[in-house]
Amino acid sequence: MVVRPAVLSDIPDILPMVAAICALHESWDPARYAARGDVVEMYARWLPERAQDPRSVFLVGHERTDRAGVTDADAGPRPGLLGFLIASVERAIPIYRVAEFGFVHDLWVEPAARGRGLGEMLARAAIDRFRRIGVAQVRLETSLANDGARRLFERAGFRVATIDMLLELTPETR
Repeated sequence: MVVRPAVLSDIPDILPMVAAICALHESWDPARYAARGDVVEMYARWLPERAQDPRSVFLVGHERTDRAGVTDADAGPRPGLLGFLIASVERAIPIYRVAEFGFVHDLWVEPAARGRGLGEMLARAAIDRFRRIGVAQVRLETSLANDGARRLFERAGFRVATIDMLLELTPETR
């Protein structure tokens, strides 16, 4: 497996993964993760900005190739993408000493490629990139139903820091 920075030409291959991660999250908790109908189009506009932002981390993973003349950074022919990670530097509210932190928005590995270490490779590469950027913390959220992601992130050094709680206000509870 190879992890490398994403390039603009990767985005069309990533968008179906975005649709899959949004659908999976929504299936786990529709009240928390109901995505807008145009979420893929929104990502199609947002991901190029992240690819060109030096304070964002946008990575892809694919099978290693031995084809002559093709390197990991080439935007030309390459094996199909098996996963991606998108993260950015975010500002904390001003009451905290940590003014900014890296935030992992999404990490996805295609189901057929799971269990081979790609998710952890993506997470560790993002951590290394944030370390080079100079942020003091990396944060993320993961669904309560996502045991696999929690184990992956724990192996990469993350710990549970908060518990997100939700109350739906229906006409009866307003």
